[in-house]
Amino acid sequence: MEFICKTEQDTIILGQKIADFALKGDVFALYGTLGMGKTVFCRAFIQKLTNAKEVPSPTFTLLQTYSSQNFEIYHFDLYRLKSPEEIFEIGMEEAMYDGVSLIEWPEKMGNYIPKKAFIVKILSYEQGRKITIESNDSQKQKRLQSFEI
Repeated sequence: MEFICKTEQDTIILGQKIADFALKGDVFALYGTLGMGKTVFCRAFIQKLTNAKEVPSPTFTLLQTYSSQNFEIYHFDLYRLKSPEEIFEIGMEEAMYDGVSLIEWPEKMGNYIPKKAFIVKILSYEQGRKITIESNDSQKQKRLQSFEI
């Protein structure tokens, strides 16, 4: 799936729509350089499913958690990780089974990125962003095919 987001508001709307689509156990690995909108996407996703008025970036804490009606939401920012193994110290395994994980800077995980994750790539495109969402998992691919914005 490919989406063109011309404004930050477009990214917010996409994040909200993906939140409605999410199921317990989903992992969203968000790739993009600094300033591409990973946190904007995550904030919209979280606010859509929770009562959180403020959703700070977990850059310094590495993890923020939020309760929604159907699952816990784990918002990771791995930018400051020194090694992939540090994910075990911050409860990554538990998060992947018990809730929905939003992972900024997943490349810091090395080979620990779940094979069934939704891969969200955010790239600069003309005056906005191009956001692609894909998965190697056949069931998740079917869910993506039925997704409408």
